[in-house]
Amino acid sequence: MEPRSPLRIGISCGDLNGIGIEVVLKCFLDTRMMTDLTPVLYASSQAVSHHRKALKLDESQFNRVADAREAVPKKLNLVNVWEEDLNIELGKPSSELAAYAIKSLEAAAQDLASGKVDVLVTAPIDKNSMQQAGFAFPGHTEFLQHMAGADSEVLMVLISEGLRVGTVTGHIPLKDVSTTITTDKIVAKAKLFHQSLLRDLAVQEPRIAILGLNPHAGDGGTLGSEDKERIVPAVRRLNEEGIQAMGPYPADGFFGNGSYEHFDGVLAMYHDQGLAPFKALSFGNGVNFTAGLPIVRTSPDHGTGLGIAGQGVAEEGSFRAAVWLAADIVRNREHYKAITADPLEPQKREKDRREGSGR
Repeated sequence: MEPRSPLRIGISCGDLNGIGIEVVLKCFLDTRMMTDLTPVLYASSQAVSHHRKALKLDESQFNRVADAREAVPKKLNLVNVWEEDLNIELGKPSSELAAYAIKSLEAAAQDLASGKVDVLVTAPIDKNSMQQAGFAFPGHTEFLQHMAGADSEVLMVLISEGLRVGTVTGHIPLKDVSTTITTDKIVAKAKLFHQSLLRDLAVQEPRIAILGLNPHAGDGGTLGSEDKERIVPAVRRLNEEGIQAMGPYPADGFFGNGSYEHFDGVLAMYHDQGLAPFKALSFGNGVNFTAGLPIVRTSPDHGTGLGIAGQGVAEEGSFRAAVWLAADIVRNREHYKAITADPLEPQKREKDRREGSGR
């Protein structure tokens, strides 16, 4: 068997005034990270050098390449996406610099689509600055869904050791959550979650907890009818389709008493219902994964860190975990494809070839 080629890890730089480049540089100071992985950062030499100098990371080195296919193993490679020198002011939001975060993301996504890199790890963006700069999407998830041309659902999943949380609704205002949640949407998201647990995360026979929407999961309808009228039927349908789904569970008690430890995945109804307890339990080691896409994309579980940018105190643990998880998902998908393949498929293809040639 031929040795496996190192996976090329495409990395978008995120907000240039934030901690994105800092955690990338710190992550790959540990050369063990590049044993089986070849990182490719999309930014500019001037931007990376500015961060390296400001943070006194002189030992951090990068290798500039014109194309991701030229990336050198065991080095942090840099694709220069723009040439102009930028006025980087660490810690300050900037729509002008957000335009370059968009350029980085678009270049990395295009290389991912064309196979120049194998996975994408995205450094954090400032969504407000990005939208002021013309970014037409609420976040990375929606952008990548658009780039992939995916008609089906995607799911934001936060992952750490022993805890996986997905959300039915994503980056929408809280006032819109109730009207957005339907039985069909819950079923679709849970089925996607189930498939991702099997294929991407190598979980056998996944058990999924479904959280309620209202306090006390509606308390029998006293505190809202959505749980009884939309969520309960969704749980019933999922079980009828062979998916081990249980709930709805009141979110406060579910996390407070440790019930999440008995499930392989937790499906929350909205962003903060799932992410607030996740980050309280796992902050600094969690990873954001976009399930449902044909490509693999992960990111750290923190934001741009403008309040600490330039101080040299940002922890790279979550970014490192995002890199490792992206690589693991690629290999899990390969394994899942192999074990679910029709063992007679090669014979069928040969039969079709012979019949097609008239033999």
